Amino acid sequence: MSKTLAEYASHPCFGMTARKTVGRLHLPVAPRSNARIRFADAGGSKAAMAPEEAVNWLDHVMDQGKPVAIVGITGPGDPLTVPEPSLRTLRLVRDKYPDISLCLTTLGMNGAEYAEELVDLGVSHVTLLVDAVSPEVAERLYAWVRPSTRTLPLKEAVRLLITDQARAVSAFKKAGLTVKINTTVYPGYNAGHVEEIARTMGGLGADIMAVVPYHPGKDADEDVPGTNVELLAEIRDLAGRHIDIMPAWDECGENVVGLDNPGKADARIAILPKPTRERPNVAVVSSTGMDVDLHLGHAIKVMVYGPREDGLACLLETRDAPEPGSGSKRWETLADTLSDCFVLLTASAGESPRQILSRKGLSVLITDGEIEGTVDVLYGGGKKGKKNKK
Repeated sequence: MSKTLAEYASHPCFGMTARKTVGRLHLPVAPRSNARIRFADAGGSKAAMAPEEAVNWLDHVMDQGKPVAIVGITGPGDPLTVPEPSLRTLRLVRDKYPDISLCLTTLGMNGAEYAEELVDLGVSHVTLLVDAVSPEVAERLYAWVRPSTRTLPLKEAVRLLITDQARAVSAFKKAGLTVKINTTVYPGYNAGHVEEIARTMGGLGADIMAVVPYHPGKDADEDVPGTNVELLAEIRDLAGRHIDIMPAWDECGENVVGLDNPGKADARIAILPKPTRERPNVAVVSSTGMDVDLHLGHAIKVMVYGPREDGLACLLETRDAPEPGSGSKRWETLADTLSDCFVLLTASAGESPRQILSRKGLSVLITDGEIEGTVDVLYGGGKKGKKNKK
């Protein structure tokens, strides 16, 4: 084992032994991606968790007696496309659990601009997803690349991506971060290019590289064969001439804690927000007063439920919702209006209101449930409405 591998063997994304023994949790708080591989599954992506929801999930895992030593920010989008939720999550975790190590997985666009801030927040390891260092190869791999909010022709966009990735590696290393490169091998597209990726990334100072086989998904857009064992071994040998290569093993799972997997990504659905002394009530938007069937943006009234003196939950009052037209101010006003509520039930809500309300301490729960049963469940009762999801 090389010095680099030995030095970072305690990190589960770098060492096989650590993966079996070190508890870690990946928090999917990135709402948007800035690129898409042509061969990615065409199915819809999961919604991002709000930072406060993610920390509640971490609290839940810790309360279950599953100690988490490392928290990673990854998925469902890219943490640096819309940096604020990811940076806020890192800050919240660092403040509440100062002994937990922090890492992040990113394509690398905007990475150079945030290198120092990531270090200040306590991030120690960054994984970059690099599948090409040649614009010609990248253009064949990517369906689209959108730097920031700009839409550029693919030929121009992939050149910017490659430049940004190189800048990110240099900046991360200068800031003192450990950098791992993840490269997926797409036979017929970049298999013969991986050695050049290793040479380039190693030359920029990256510490280690994972060569990942491509496994076609059932909903993949293109018919690309999977990476066979012989090809992968040959590529690993060539890449290893230029950079340390991780031992061959499957990619990190999203929500793994040591050897105990708390469940699929949707397992967090069952981790509901809880009332507190300061926030004992539940807010609900509904067109009928019976079911949670209204988009938050269409609500003109909000029903507030809370416990009576005998402990049973009931409708306490109805409050006016702020009128549309004031942008983010509308949701800040709504948060103030519902400052005594710990959760807001709605059939649908945009990313912006969810983030703003969560930042103000109000969790947004997306559900199509019957009001009485859902409220009962939130207060620990047994009556269940329909399926709900965060």
